[in-house]
Amino acid sequence: MTPVLLCGGSGTRLWPLSRKSYPKQFSPLLGDTTLFQASAQRLAGDGYGAPLVLTNSDFRFIVTEQLSEVGIDPGAILIEPEGRNTAPAVLAAALYLHQSDPKALMLVAPSDHVVPDAAAFRAAVTAGEAAARDGQLVTFGIKPTHAETGYGYLELDGDAGDFSPRAIGLKRFVEKPDAATAEAMLAAGNFLWNAGIFLFSVDTIIAAFRAHAPDLMAPVQAAVDQGRPDLGFLRLDPDTWGGAEDISIDYAVMERADNLTVVPFAAGWSDLGGWDAVWRESDRDADGVVAQGAATAIECENSLLRSEDDGLEVVGIGLKNIITVAMPDAVLVADASRAQDVKLAVAALKAKKSTQATAFPKDHRPWGWFESLVIGERFQVKRIVVHPGAALSLQSHHHRSEHWIVVEGTAKVTVDDDVKLVSENQSVYIPLGAVHRMENPGKVPMVLIEVQTGSYLGEDDIIRYEDVYARS
Repeated sequence: MTPVLLCGGSGTRLWPLSRKSYPKQFSPLLGDTTLFQASAQRLAGDGYGAPLVLTNSDFRFIVTEQLSEVGIDPGAILIEPEGRNTAPAVLAAALYLHQSDPKALMLVAPSDHVVPDAAAFRAAVTAGEAAARDGQLVTFGIKPTHAETGYGYLELDGDAGDFSPRAIGLKRFVEKPDAATAEAMLAAGNFLWNAGIFLFSVDTIIAAFRAHAPDLMAPVQAAVDQGRPDLGFLRLDPDTWGGAEDISIDYAVMERADNLTVVPFAAGWSDLGGWDAVWRESDRDADGVVAQGAATAIECENSLLRSEDDGLEVVGIGLKNIITVAMPDAVLVADASRAQDVKLAVAALKAKKSTQATAFPKDHRPWGWFESLVIGERFQVKRIVVHPGAALSLQSHHHRSEHWIVVEGTAKVTVDDDVKLVSENQSVYIPLGAVHRMENPGKVPMVLIEVQTGSYLGEDDIIRYEDVYARS
């Protein structure tokens, strides 16, 4: 069985932690493991093959790095040129797998969900396996714990009974309801939350696309066939991929198919679709308070206080039903009942062209990451962290010079024809226009402080001459 992990979303409802440049699936929202890593671990072990991952170009090295950190060797990683929703992504995965085994089972799962009991989830997958091999499109429905209006629902053909994992007929998909409808469905007992997780054979889902979404077949097939290998990734062809309709698999296939089966799951699940969900899934004290990171709560109730910076202390006094999330460059304060409206803040920041709307404070690159510490009119100070064995591109700048001060580890520095090692407490000057490169030859992360000075300090002032990561 091949796990197919979808990890291209932006998760704006968890702003400011989740942003377009570094969305929630790559963050450790609960515990020390990221949601993406936990998803990959949940679908690993006996009976599961290497995961096939669909993501975009910006996240490709984050995917490989995070899988490596938890000891998982990925299978294929397909790079989507642009987001076209889940239907084209699932079809691309199926067409890719069809080349090697048309009868193989594929388990499609978002990479940003929380499932505390991984063993119970694998048991639910096993319960649906026979139906999938018999040509059914199997989905997994979550036993609702409250009248949620943020999820779609699945109406069962019969009674859910004790909600034990077994294959049951699925009557229909239900769109996100209003509050009254959600209460009625919760009381009825035969409605489940739609988790967006699917199990089917490769040939079954391709046949379903041919029957219900035939217009997707040609552009997605061409995008796979004309895909270009790139450092172990497969870049789907951008021209043909752009011709595929932007549509979810629910709309394209599931709501039209008649070979549907659902497996109930009652062992705990959340898509962490808002900070209220993070509060629910976290360990709360006797007053219902969650204080994470450098956060202190004094006489607060039913509130979430979270700091993502050890040097930024968040203190709440007398708060009730309040969400507070602090990042180095942005702070969110919201009533818990308005958690789903955080996306309005992102829209407002985009309208005023604020970088905080989409850009994460740490800029992750294939070689490591950097963050800006101080920005002035003609200077900028950065902290740069380079992974062991990694190297930045050989490059030059038109508008700025740079000073590098190594504070941890050792850097191998190239400046024009001069190559030397720079150790802790040593520095080097990069004149404007000099061709230069920084490498970490050691076995521990290398940290340096970079001071830029010049008339223009944008990240696009880079001329690359050579790059091990094949970036243009």
